[in-house]
Amino acid sequence: MGNPEAQGPPEEQYLGPVVRRRDQVTPDTTDRRLLDTEGDSEWVHTDPWRVMRIQSEFVEGFGALAELPSAISVFGSARTPADTPEYEAGVAIGRALVEAGFAVITGGGPGAMEAANKGAREADGVSVGLGIELPFEQGLNPHVDIGVNFRYFFVRKMMFVKYAQGFVVLPGGLGTLDELFEALTLVQTRKVTKFPIVLFGTAYWSGLVDWLRDTVIAQGKASEKDLLLFHVTDSIDEAVALVTKETGK
Repeated sequence: MGNPEAQGPPEEQYLGPVVRRRDQVTPDTTDRRLLDTEGDSEWVHTDPWRVMRIQSEFVEGFGALAELPSAISVFGSARTPADTPEYEAGVAIGRALVEAGFAVITGGGPGAMEAANKGAREADGVSVGLGIELPFEQGLNPHVDIGVNFRYFFVRKMMFVKYAQGFVVLPGGLGTLDELFEALTLVQTRKVTKFPIVLFGTAYWSGLVDWLRDTVIAQGKASEKDLLLFHVTDSIDEAVALVTKETGK
């Protein structure tokens, strides 16, 4: 058979599902890298290792939330002060959702998220917080009964949608807008069905709705029917009715 080392590198190399050819062939193998005890610890920061962390976050999230009752995700600003009508509306919405038979899921932080969790807890419902690793925000608020902290936004977003039957969106900033438009896109593209989205606070959301209608739709970037993907209201009762009745519960 000859000496393999004397034959030079192969023209084609298979490393699991990866094929390397020509000057992309490496002298290493997957088993050799696994068994090699030499070298530094930089490997734990590589993309393949991150895949394992991402997988573990999905597993932990699915495991923690799989047995939740029907739930509604409530979004809103972490900066909403506790002594404001907006905060009190969040508390009332959280309470009303529990009274309608639903668990409440939030981002687990302060402000509007805390308000909804507080309302759910005071009504003896299931209060869930899905936190995110950030450099500038504290951990889960004290009204969360089931909490999961995530490293990755996209894993957290999956949990918001997978384990909720609809969204109530209180006034919020960029994070709230991100979650809102993610949900709208999923409904628009029919990735999810029967998923009601309610924007609470007409004064806050009217400018966005006007822009969508008068600019985005007017210039053909979206359809008129896309305005039917969500409802806007100032009524807590109407918000809860809209987001719960469309779930078929």
